[in-house]
Amino acid sequence: MAPRANWKGYLKIGELSCPVALFTAASTSDRVSFNIINRRTGNRVSRRMVDADTGREVDRDDIVKGYEVSSGEYVFLDPDEIKDAVPDSDKTLEMEHFIPCDGIDTIFLDRPYYLAPADTPSAETFQLIRAALQEKKVAALASTVLFRRMRTLLIRPSDEGMVASTLTYDYEVRPAKEIFSGIKSFKIEGEMLNLAKHIIDTKRGKFDPQKFDDRYEAALSELIKAKIEGRKPKKKPAPKPQKVTSLMDALRQSAGSSSGKKSAAKKSAAKSSSRKAAAPQKKAS
Repeated sequence: MAPRANWKGYLKIGELSCPVALFTAASTSDRVSFNIINRRTGNRVSRRMVDADTGREVDRDDIVKGYEVSSGEYVFLDPDEIKDAVPDSDKTLEMEHFIPCDGIDTIFLDRPYYLAPADTPSAETFQLIRAALQEKKVAALASTVLFRRMRTLLIRPSDEGMVASTLTYDYEVRPAKEIFSGIKSFKIEGEMLNLAKHIIDTKRGKFDPQKFDDRYEAALSELIKAKIEGRKPKKKPAPKPQKVTSLMDALRQSAGSSSGKKSAAKKSAAKSSSRKAAAPQKKAS
């Protein structure tokens, strides 16, 4: 089944435009999900809207959105009023500003979507815009009404298409000072800093999403499988106690462990190479 687009519109840069479509890039649909069940009957439990004071169930037609202006006092907003207040969508993603691909703090990145041509005739124009962004090594900022809200998106080349990430507004991001202002300052230098840098150097690598397992999902899947098969689930091993008396001891132990693993890997690779070199060569017949 072909993927279903979440949104369709036009990508525009200057007087150049082409029909495009947004597709979900990250989904939680494959996660383990649960239903709420009545333990006594085995039936599913449904949620109902009730009046918080009277406890009586409220009809759907009587439910409206309300904004609290003071304690217990609300302004009612009907769906049509909200709809009329939302800006009209012109279905256009107009590239207005261009920034370096790494020129935005990742804290502002919200949800990623794949951006692709909406049809075959628009593919050439789409690829032209993509190639220009790639050559200049920039990302584009564009705004449009998306899912009934005005959204700003960061658009950047990716593989044969582009990725459009919705951005969080500045007022939605909590100031870092609220969290970091209470952190005490320490002067880090000498052997402690060198050991910390050594540990980082021995663990350098590239990001490979396939190497990161969702252990929570795996544990739930194993538990469900065990329940279905009528067996006891495996018990997770207890964490090993850490015998560390100081920060320096922890750094030295970590540095020694990292160096040991790295040298062991090198020795294993060297042995493998020497075995291949020592292996007898077959004579040509």
